[in-house]
Amino acid sequence: MSTPYRAGAFRLSPEDYRALTDAAQANPEAYWQDQGKRLDWIKAPSNAQDTGTGWFSDGTLNASFNCLDRHLKTRADQTALIWQAEEAEHIIRLTYRDLHERVCRLANVLRDHGIRRGDRVAVHLPTVIEGVVSMLACARLGAIHVVLFGGFSPEAIADRLADSGASLVITANVGRRGAKRIPFKTTMDSALSLRPDSLSVKHVLVVSVTDEPVPMQAGRDDMLNPLLASASASCPIETMASTDPLFLLYTSGSTGKPKGIVHGTGGYLTWASYTHELVFDHQAGDVFWCTADIGWITGHTYVVYGPLSNGGTVLLFEGMPSHPKPGRWWDVIQAHKVTTFYTSPTAIRALMREGNDVPREYDLTSLRVLGTVGEPISQEAWSWFDDVIGGGRCAFVDTWWQTESGGILISPVPGAVKEKPASATLPLPGVNPILVDDKGHPLEGATEGVLCIDGSWPGRALTIWNDDALFETTYLRPYPGHYFTGDGARRDEDGYYWITGRVDDVINVSGHRIGSAEIEDALAAEHAIVESAAIGIPHDLKGQGIVVYAVARDPSHPDLEMLAVRAIAAKVGRYAVPEKVYIVPDLPKTRSGKNVRRLMRKIACGETDGLGDLSTLADPEIVEVLIAIVQG
Repeated sequence: MSTPYRAGAFRLSPEDYRALTDAAQANPEAYWQDQGKRLDWIKAPSNAQDTGTGWFSDGTLNASFNCLDRHLKTRADQTALIWQAEEAEHIIRLTYRDLHERVCRLANVLRDHGIRRGDRVAVHLPTVIEGVVSMLACARLGAIHVVLFGGFSPEAIADRLADSGASLVITANVGRRGAKRIPFKTTMDSALSLRPDSLSVKHVLVVSVTDEPVPMQAGRDDMLNPLLASASASCPIETMASTDPLFLLYTSGSTGKPKGIVHGTGGYLTWASYTHELVFDHQAGDVFWCTADIGWITGHTYVVYGPLSNGGTVLLFEGMPSHPKPGRWWDVIQAHKVTTFYTSPTAIRALMREGNDVPREYDLTSLRVLGTVGEPISQEAWSWFDDVIGGGRCAFVDTWWQTESGGILISPVPGAVKEKPASATLPLPGVNPILVDDKGHPLEGATEGVLCIDGSWPGRALTIWNDDALFETTYLRPYPGHYFTGDGARRDEDGYYWITGRVDDVINVSGHRIGSAEIEDALAAEHAIVESAAIGIPHDLKGQGIVVYAVARDPSHPDLEMLAVRAIAAKVGRYAVPEKVYIVPDLPKTRSGKNVRRLMRKIACGETDGLGDLSTLADPEIVEVLIAIVQG
């Protein structure tokens, strides 16, 4: 099934798209040199492609300058950020001049606290303007920002602070979610108290989101607002090499230890600008709303660096989709005339449950482009979003990419690529996906296999923080000559790609990648639990839900399930709490001691027929025991 090209004044035609693709294939160096010109360079690079030292390797620039200063001549009075609070009447609009001033003030505060080029600054904030300002202020000084998701537990935060060596933290007194208050400062205090000997944090700056007081440690903690008020509104930029790190962002892996993905400056910013303009058909006057938290890569690339490098207008929304009543998101779109709306399949599924009548109460005709990210979307959710929210008239971009890729790799392009519901469709010009079998042999035509990328692209991560070898073994060595994405995919007869899910032990819950080992490590610290296995199963709202099989030291121990849930919430975060915990006498293992996750996944899904060959199990009888526990 495919849809016709959407009507509308899109920038690219199918012929334009083919011309870009052909140009990128015929002469990649010239193509990327040309794309690099979308940035303002202090020293223009003499080469584009990564030859082992990184993209645009001899160029110098500053990311903050490219997102702010260079726009002041032509769009100083254009709105850069619209911040919509939970209350409909509470709105802050910042022009590019306003945002530039705020960034300079914070950069000067950071400099006064000893922050210099290459230092790491942790940003732990709710959806407030200061999150964007903090990232750009760090970039201005050449400091490396490390944004931490607000849902992380103190232990998860401490892990990331220790690994990154952050010397300063920017947090908030609280965050707001409806009537609930999220204790940002006290969570950070708990994190800092866990490992005082292994952390490098010397200063904590606290944003006042509300008037609620929080504990402050003398000599370490300062309220940020008074410092900003007295800081200078002018701050020079630091000249950065294209390959200098811009930020670290931690992602879960199958080893259990979070990986600090390092993104550079010139290549990443080129990719953010390129993909934002191409995929979302960015045009003057657009109001771009990406609902992602800035604690994730989507927020980095499509809330901050992509739209602002292109001189766009970005919407930040503090509230929740259905608070104080269903339809809040549609009210925001109507009020601010949002043209581009980028969200997750999880959110779409939740909104579908409110029915069709709710969105029909609002005027959504300003919408021009709809996008999804984070996980594959079902055909049902795709069609609902397209018909009910987009009215069948909007371009629909179902995007596939990863933290490590820096930006979108496979997606429709409005006006140029025919959409197919639930398909990521075609690679962007300059991206060369390939499907391989388990031995690394390329697969041709309509087929299914492991998704790799042939060659490189400007947005690709530089490395893993303090672990170049792990980057090599994780992404480059599994299939030599190709970048290993960790995902499987199907390619149809039209060359379109359909993402089939992870091929490793990472579980995708509402777009959050959670390593099964992270959950198992959290449970391993509980004396009452001998061992465990976490697996992902389909979930109609979250995409995947987590199920845990746990072996108890004493099966008669009271409240074992609740003990497991609390351990995971405390050590990983509430977002990783499992749908179900099964207390079992043993796990299905091969004779070599390897957990057979496919069996546990099938049993948890109720697929007890056709479990395959069980002869390799150390104890085949455990399968019937697990089935009885899960069913009973």
